Parts: sequence; C-alpha cells; structure tokens
Amino acid sequence: MFPLNSVVFPGVTVPLHVFEDRYRALMHHLLRIEDPADRLFGSVAIREGYEVGDHGAQSLFRVGVRLQLTEAEARPDGTFDIVAVGRDRIRLDRLERGDLFPMGEVDELPEPGVKVPEELVQRARAIFTAYRLALSEISADPYQGALPTDPMYLSWVLAACAPLPMAERQQLLEAGDAEERLVLTTELLRTELRAMNVITSLPA
Repeated sequence: MFPLNSVVFPGVTVPLHVFEDRYRALMHHLLRIEDPADRLFGSVAIREGYEVGDHGAQSLFRVGVRLQLTEAEARPDGTFDIVAVGRDRIRLDRLERGDLFPMGEVDELPEPGVKVPEELVQRARAIFTAYRLALSEISADPYQGALPTDPMYLSWVLAACAPLPMAERQQLLEAGDAEERLVLTTELLRTELRAMNVITSLPA
C-alpha cells in the first residue's frame, strides 16, 4: 500500500517521486516481479496526516485504487521517479506497517455495468467542454485530446479533471456506477462554472 495526499482514479496516470525508505523498499519489491502486469500496489487517500514522516497518515479513506507500476527510474541517491496507472477500485479493510512497507487487506470493488442515458453523456461532455473553454482564458487545459466515448471511461476522466476538494473527489471515486458519477460531476462542474462567471480567477 502507498497512501497518498490525493484521490487517484482508475485509468489515470500518476507520476510520483519516491524517496521515503518504506516506499523505496516497495519499489524494489515491485521491480523484482518478472511480469510488469503483476507490478501492482494499492493506494487510498489520506484523510488526516501526511504521506511521509514518523507519524504519517493518521486516518485513511477506505475506498481507493489498485495501480500498476508502468515506469520506474532509479536515481543515484536511491530515490525513484515512477509512473503508475490506476487499474480498478479497492476497499481497504485493514492496514499494517509490514516489515519493509505498508501492507493492506483489500476487497475488489468492480465497476457495475449500467446503461447510461445518452442524454446524460452528452450533457456531461457539453458541461466539461464549456468548463475547458472558460478555464483556457486563465489557466492550462485540464485535459489533452478528445474525450472518451465510453460512459464509464468518460466518468473517470471528468472526475479526475474536476477541480474539487478531496472530500468531493473521494465522493466521485465512491459513486456506485458511471451514471451516478456523471450526474455528480456534471453538477459539480456546473457549480464551478457559475463561480468562474462571478470571479476572474479560480478559487484556491
């Protein structure tokens, strides 16, 4: 397990600089696994506390993501620059320190297959397009390229790009299915757009 001070979503690429001893040990462990597809580790967001230090995370969210290590560059000082990709959701039942790195007991949380109304998909895409246009006047585009057509992947992309506090991002991660997630994201982005129309810069 690698708890982070951020919410990670399936399908999202996560670059990390790994410097703490326990997570460097985790990287060494993963890199010894022959099949890259099996270089998996879990992450949940830290509700209270920090990623590093003697005290570290004091409270964790239970729902997180299983990630696959896709790139790892060992630095001369023993640290790593890595890239991982979110694979699927997990629920953390118990976390232990472990001898070398944190170990967790988790359950898989498969994404339910639902038929999402096309009207909702188009509304979500339109709201996000309007948000990107408004944001382009004051900041960088939060997403590069064309949006996915598959409703499930679209829901994850929009959730990852939505400029939200951690609690709301965790709510999107825990949403029951793609339809619920698209409804939530659409409403949150609509609220953000209204705020951007009132002020000249994004809220902190």
